[in-house]
Amino acid sequence: MIKKKECVAMLLAGGQGSRLHLLTERLAKPAVPFGGKYRIIDFPISNCINSGIDTVGVLTQYQPLALNEYIGNGQPWDLDRAYGGVMMLPPYQAQKRADWYKGTANAIYQNMMFIEKYDPEFVLVLSGDHIYKMDYSKMIEAHRRTGADCTIAVIDVPESEASRFGIMSTRDDMSIYDFEEKPAHPKSTMASMGVYVFGKEKLFRYLEADEKDEKSHKDFGKNVIPAMLAAGERMFAYRFDGYWKDVGTVSSLWEANMDLLGERPKLDLRDSRWRIYSRSNAYPPHYVGNSAVICNSQITEGCEIYGTVINSVISGGVTVARDAVVRDSVIFDGVDICAGATVDYSIIDSGTSVGAGAVVGRRMDEGGRLTLVGSGIDIPAGIRVPDGALASADFVRSLNSEGGRAR
Repeated sequence: MIKKKECVAMLLAGGQGSRLHLLTERLAKPAVPFGGKYRIIDFPISNCINSGIDTVGVLTQYQPLALNEYIGNGQPWDLDRAYGGVMMLPPYQAQKRADWYKGTANAIYQNMMFIEKYDPEFVLVLSGDHIYKMDYSKMIEAHRRTGADCTIAVIDVPESEASRFGIMSTRDDMSIYDFEEKPAHPKSTMASMGVYVFGKEKLFRYLEADEKDEKSHKDFGKNVIPAMLAAGERMFAYRFDGYWKDVGTVSSLWEANMDLLGERPKLDLRDSRWRIYSRSNAYPPHYVGNSAVICNSQITEGCEIYGTVINSVISGGVTVARDAVVRDSVIFDGVDICAGATVDYSIIDSGTSVGAGAVVGRRMDEGGRLTLVGSGIDIPAGIRVPDGALASADFVRSLNSEGGRAR
């Protein structure tokens, strides 16, 4: 007899991430690089294995190829298991019809057979686009202790940002009496993190009812959670006090990378007690030339640094040539920044080349706006890419044809 699992995690990783613009043209948002050597999805998957959860379904939809290749058999996260482990779950053709996932709840509904295979007591539902370190086992224990039908992880957010989230109102015992999805006038600052624990049978009952409702958006926040609350189910909030960042925009992704820097970073990825695992490229050690100047930056394996790097996160295989300057920027894998080039307050996607003497962006302390450069682009020598630009290949070609030379 096969032993059933206590908990199965379902990781929602099919988001398009349109607010990340050029970074998600060919990638699902959870596959976007982060912190020099990680992908966003590394965080919830690492949290699972560190929390003792060894069965994870990854629900994919938009641009799944890179994500499927990256996750593979789950070996980097110790999820290459004979029973359990990690399983990629794209939409598929059922007996009656084939359907794209119509919402977060519908995505889980379409994969109830995967959950049922392990007959878990609990189902953990996760989002694949947040940066944080969290012990889910403590949340599951709180769920068990309160006898909850659903437990929702929450974090306190500034009042000015509360309207961006699902907002909970709770009693002193953390039981939830009110929930509003992105309210115009929030009643509290306790925001849902998109992390839910359900009892399996109760979850299945509400997913089946939601699927029958033709007016439903098939969404947890808009439909399933309010329905459970209206029916008087036992709903509890679980307060999380650690670092958590929704990296759904270019600016928030840049900010989260900057949070890795300094002697006391807001997010410490060097803590061996809670490792974030990844499928890293096999790069040789980085090389720092005699002419290099590096200040408050993170330099990944495979880099060659001959110029100046200040307050930046540099990914693997990047070259910063002599007399080049990189400030307040995030540089993805395999980027070449040629001699005399300057990159300020920017994110540059993988495989791009910044030509000799080119200027990308403008300094933050001079009022510059965040600049984004797409992948695989050759920025010609001497070109100026203005601050705040979304620099696609076509955009750079138009600059070149118009003679947008740096001064």
